[in-house]
Amino acid sequence: MAGKNKESDIFFRLLRQALGGGDVTLSATDAEWHSLHEIARQQSLLGVVYTAASRQKMPLPLLLEWTAEAEDIHGQNELQYREAARLTKLFDEEGRQTAILKGQANARLYPDKYNRQTGDIDIWVEGGKKSVMALLRKMGMMQDLSITEDDSHASVAYHHVHLPVNEHGVTVEVHFRPSPGNYNPLTTRRLQRWLEKEIQNTTLTEEGFYVPSMRFALVMQLAHIQRHFFGQGLGLRQVCDYYMLLLNCNEEDRQVVKAQLRRLGLRRTAAALMWIIDRLFYADGEDSSNSGSNVKEWMLCPPDGKNGRWMLSEIMAGGNFGNHAEYLGHGTLRRKLDIQMRYLQLSRLGFWEAVWRELDLLKEKMVAIPARIKNMTHSKRNKQV
Repeated sequence: MAGKNKESDIFFRLLRQALGGGDVTLSATDAEWHSLHEIARQQSLLGVVYTAASRQKMPLPLLLEWTAEAEDIHGQNELQYREAARLTKLFDEEGRQTAILKGQANARLYPDKYNRQTGDIDIWVEGGKKSVMALLRKMGMMQDLSITEDDSHASVAYHHVHLPVNEHGVTVEVHFRPSPGNYNPLTTRRLQRWLEKEIQNTTLTEEGFYVPSMRFALVMQLAHIQRHFFGQGLGLRQVCDYYMLLLNCNEEDRQVVKAQLRRLGLRRTAAALMWIIDRLFYADGEDSSNSGSNVKEWMLCPPDGKNGRWMLSEIMAGGNFGNHAEYLGHGTLRRKLDIQMRYLQLSRLGFWEAVWRELDLLKEKMVAIPARIKNMTHSKRNKQV
């Protein structure tokens, strides 16, 4: 455990340096360097951390491997910027207002806008669900529709259309709602109304696409962080994104967002996140800012040390979107018990949010029953043949 803590502290120092926290000289063994590289891989921060790690003394084979990965990430970012601008132009020609959400909108705020690892392109298109889906069909983007999300069919979720990987190798999610919202339907209605109004305020960037206001980004991405943490898991890349938003917003933006946190059901998650960001980027390795203390000017609310420590431990254990969580390797029964125990813990961040998350899971299972019965029937028929 002591070794893990040391590696985490070194990793946090590298991350702090990569995002503008000054120069540091680190001493790490070859084994520790490989562990640091693995942490960066699991957290989808290979490109970001590379900018600091490459200045340090590490094993040459690892440096060459990491350099190649960073170059690939740079190229992927160039592609994503071009695609975001191309999509913006396509929808603009159809007379539709758009905004790039998360992804490249966040990447351009980093010290090096080409080192954030890419994912899908999320683009909001005005008009609502029915109108946007009709437009996508007209544009030939959504001809093949499936009820499941994969790389060969378009699929429709509550808030977006997930398009197949296009000819440029990029996956696009076209949003007709700005956000999937919370699990709690009451706070989701408030959240969606606020976001629908605020997303009308967009700015054209030098990269050739529109981005929403900082107020929108702070609220929408906080809701995104909360939903992922309650769902499959959360990674440090999303925390770094939020840190960059806080660095680039102004005091008026912060005050507007502060006033909305509680009514939008985001207050406790925000408090935990403020502690994590302070721990990563301002504490220099010290476990500072206990619950309700040490409120700094950039914070949206007083930090919550208790929930912040727990959330950070979950992030470090699970990696990006929880894909590396230990319980995923357990047997079926134990894995289900671990998941249920985690959901009980989540009530610390919002009791009703946790309850509605459980109800949402139950609904998913009930909806899936007819499809399972159909698959079982087909399987039996195939065996008889």
